Amino acid sequence: MTEDDITQHLIDTLGGGHFEVADDNTFFFHGADNKFPFATLVTKDNEFDSASNLNRPGVFRLNVGVGKATFRALFGEQASADIDHTALDRLMPHPVYAKMYWVSVINPSATTFETVKPLLTEARNLLASREKS
Repeated sequence: MTEDDITQHLIDTLGGGHFEVADDNTFFFHGADNKFPFATLVTKDNEFDSASNLNRPGVFRLNVGVGKATFRALFGEQASADIDHTALDRLMPHPVYAKMYWVSVINPSATTFETVKPLLTEARNLLASREKS
């Protein structure tokens, strides 16, 4: 999967959402206010998040904000500190935002992306329901 493949999938399934590109990173939103994304594609390290070594050529990380129950079903109470956040094609807790129930995968394969698709739907629906409240 490429960043373009993932972006196209989200465009095709956003249902009223949109995306914004900033500093080569892509942020996917529901609604028009751009308060908080439900998913992101990050292409490089920054001063707050360098755990994934995204500065490698051709490397990007897909991040998805899921619900607490889904996060715990995937990872239990697993601490992020014990995970190799540089591993490719492996669903894992986000290196910085795991406490907020974000998951991530670096350069997902088509097979792994099939696993991520329902997480993207959940993330979008969670954000949409919060915006209605």
